[in-house]
Amino acid sequence: MHPGTDRIGLFLPTTGLHELLLRELARPLVVTSGNRAGEPLALDAATARRTLGAVADGFLDHDRPVHARYDDSVTQVSGRTTLTVRRARGLAPAPLPCPAPDAVLGAGAQSKHTFTLAADGRAHLAPHGGDLADPATYDAFTTSYAHLRALTGIEPRAVAHDLHPDYLSTRWAGERHLPLVPVQHHHAHLAACAAEHGLTGPFTGVAYDGLGLGDDGTLWGGEILVADLTTYRRVARFATAPLPGGEAAVRHPWRTALGHLHGAEFSHPVPETRELFGGRVDPRRITAVRTLVERRLNSPRASSAGRLFDAVASLVGLVDSVSYEGQAAVALEAAAGRTRAVPLDHRVVRVDGLWVYDTAPTLADLLRRRADGAGPAHLAAAFHETLARATAELVGRAVESGAPRTVCLGGGCFVNRRLLGDVRRQLRAQGLRVLVGTAVPVGDGGISYGQAAVAAARLAAARVAGTKE
Repeated sequence: MHPGTDRIGLFLPTTGLHELLLRELARPLVVTSGNRAGEPLALDAATARRTLGAVADGFLDHDRPVHARYDDSVTQVSGRTTLTVRRARGLAPAPLPCPAPDAVLGAGAQSKHTFTLAADGRAHLAPHGGDLADPATYDAFTTSYAHLRALTGIEPRAVAHDLHPDYLSTRWAGERHLPLVPVQHHHAHLAACAAEHGLTGPFTGVAYDGLGLGDDGTLWGGEILVADLTTYRRVARFATAPLPGGEAAVRHPWRTALGHLHGAEFSHPVPETRELFGGRVDPRRITAVRTLVERRLNSPRASSAGRLFDAVASLVGLVDSVSYEGQAAVALEAAAGRTRAVPLDHRVVRVDGLWVYDTAPTLADLLRRRADGAGPAHLAAAFHETLARATAELVGRAVESGAPRTVCLGGGCFVNRRLLGDVRRQLRAQGLRVLVGTAVPVGDGGISYGQAAVAAARLAAARVAGTKE
């Protein structure tokens, strides 16, 4: 059972040996893949025993060497939909549909890294490789790439990559000596959904995640796009708020909460800050971070749905610091459960040609209800209801202006089953067709597949344009 939730994860036996072992021991086992958090899988028993000897009570190894790393796949059920959270053993690299007459490569993102090789209408999404953040995971990635290229026989003619210049995947793409196809992060999320469902024409996309670099150089994460597989335009977004301390705000959601309350794009009166966290945060740290926000020091702004989840989780007293990505959102989803609540206040305004969800009234109403005695379950449920309504309003405004009535959902926030269910229900109530990735992860694990689909579509469009000329 996942700590702090009512979720139970089950490993299914992948070989007959596992069934024999369970039958012999006649008790449940807590098992995991052979690696520490953030490190690649061990390829041999000696390495596993050296690195995990102080952690594991026992080892199950084999006299056959590991030829390629394949971590455990993870799926979950949302209503009647089975979502692939992590595509790896038993699923990868089985081919997926992809409009790719040319051989292309999607280099992936940084978090939950995968890459994709595509050609002849099929794409091979590599197994989950973890966060591409250190030499060990980078070496595992390059080894996996060499293996999959040999297995598929695909020699890419172009490589697609994220816009972020500091991603190791972006740097690696630049070293391939191939034509480069830059693909915006959220366009890739939505293209992955569209390609999986065989869409060739325009669609409206809702991309909610933590952070991704926008084409304007700012950090995005709560976006409504009108797109196809070659191009996109931004039609709506979340209001921006600062992330005081940058990466520190991602690790400590109370910082993000202060950013929203004291530096949001649209100001709104807030109560005395020192009372917000119930004594859980040192007042001196609160003062220091608030100074960062007010002086606009080391506080990049982001229109992020994921960071809004972080802020709310801290304000309702669930999570102030995290040890893994998405922890605050997991806690908020668990608190909401199946509780129903009246949505919080929200406002949609027009700014520079875009519809913008102003989050300030939402947080102000949340704090008012908290002061009136509302508990975490009520507040978490009300927040989920509010996001669904705000999303429906943003999409509705876009559709009224001519956006397509087919809507693709993408981004790691949609791993949240409560959010996914509420958003789908609100959008379908408007008569819209709503699609979400099932075989391809909605989070960053599906980015490379979306990149490959975009690269293939752009190459095909360029060929047609060249023929007409």
